Amino acid sequence: MSLNSLPDEVTVTPVQRPIQGRVRAPGSKSITNRAVICAALAHGTSQITGALDSDDTRIMISGLKNLGFNVDADWNKQTLFIHGSAGLIPKSQASIDCQASGTTMRFLTALVSLGNGHYVLDGTARMRQRPIGDLLNALRMLGVEAEAGSAGECPPVTIRSTGVTSAEACIQSTTSSQFASGLALVAPCMPEGLSLELTGTLVSTPYLDMTRKIIESFGGKCELRNDRQWHIAPTGYVSKNYEIEPDASAASYFAAAAAITHGTVTLEGLGRNSMQGDIEFCSALEQMGCTVTWSSNSSSCPSITIQGNDLKGIDIDMNAISDTVMTLAAVALFAEGPTVIRNVAHIRDKETDRISDLTCELQRLGAIVDEQPDGLTIHPAPLRPAKIQTYDDHRMAMSLSLVGLRSKGVCITNPACVRKTFPNYWSALEELVQTSRQ
Repeated sequence: MSLNSLPDEVTVTPVQRPIQGRVRAPGSKSITNRAVICAALAHGTSQITGALDSDDTRIMISGLKNLGFNVDADWNKQTLFIHGSAGLIPKSQASIDCQASGTTMRFLTALVSLGNGHYVLDGTARMRQRPIGDLLNALRMLGVEAEAGSAGECPPVTIRSTGVTSAEACIQSTTSSQFASGLALVAPCMPEGLSLELTGTLVSTPYLDMTRKIIESFGGKCELRNDRQWHIAPTGYVSKNYEIEPDASAASYFAAAAAITHGTVTLEGLGRNSMQGDIEFCSALEQMGCTVTWSSNSSSCPSITIQGNDLKGIDIDMNAISDTVMTLAAVALFAEGPTVIRNVAHIRDKETDRISDLTCELQRLGAIVDEQPDGLTIHPAPLRPAKIQTYDDHRMAMSLSLVGLRSKGVCITNPACVRKTFPNYWSALEELVQTSRQ
């Protein structure tokens, strides 16, 4: 089912038996968009393989091209050739449409601070509601003129820079770890490097670990003096051939499908050594009653196999794996007893309010849901047919489509919104479950 042929709504057909299969998720968006920043700033030409082809990654590449970077993309082969600028921003003036891509907005805002000129970054109406003031405050500490054009320090962003003039900054990390990641990614190309202090309640910390590992893969040096103080030396970057691992957040949908249908699914290309925190979603499923088998750490072909069993509700802090909150919520509808999801207040500032709007859609399906400021409690109840509103949020569409594997009449509106991170989701899901419908 291609995006071009998708109707305005998709009604999911329930399976007749537990699903069985193997699946390899597309390349990680988070790794792709970090790696391309490092490669763009490197000395020499980098080849990135396994890159995710999606709206978010194409928007990032388009933004880099608008800044004058030389990128050759062969999306059919998931391969990018990026000719590095040796730490310089080629253009002194640019307007960048980040659309709905949060990583593009945050990473390129940090990137253009290295330049000498005037840059404007804007996006969708929802992007103009997503605060970026914490990042702009940090850039001001570094001597960069940074302004937000919407109320609440939200985009559009205007950056006027003559280069970074300081080597110390602190950044509030309560709203998003991407602010700190954006600064860290460009820090090796700052004149004196960067001493970065993270303040506030840290969220999504595995993504910070991912950022550090990718920096070091391209020749940077990131010293953690403690979990809140980073020192990044002014090493610059070197080009390299870099392979992107499958997206653990995307893989979570197939793991959840196994749990919901009492099936067995093997996730190829992911294992204990993955740099993505969202592989711990599988551990959450294990707590709920699934059997999870991990390949050997030394395996050259890592995999995770999830076998669904009778499910029970759990109480879980999902701060570190918050992109999978909605996926776990879908699984919780089929558990015995309530599921409590805590410590994810920051997901209210995602593509949509992923607490309030998720609560609304779960209730539409018949669940009893108690919304809290930092999460929600889901009480399973008899499910009913429902037309799910997706709020142009890819994760809402993919997560709640899974409910339709067990419950009749689940209709997903605007199914094409999945193009943001997983354009082939509907065909991949159909391929996995088709034999279980016969």
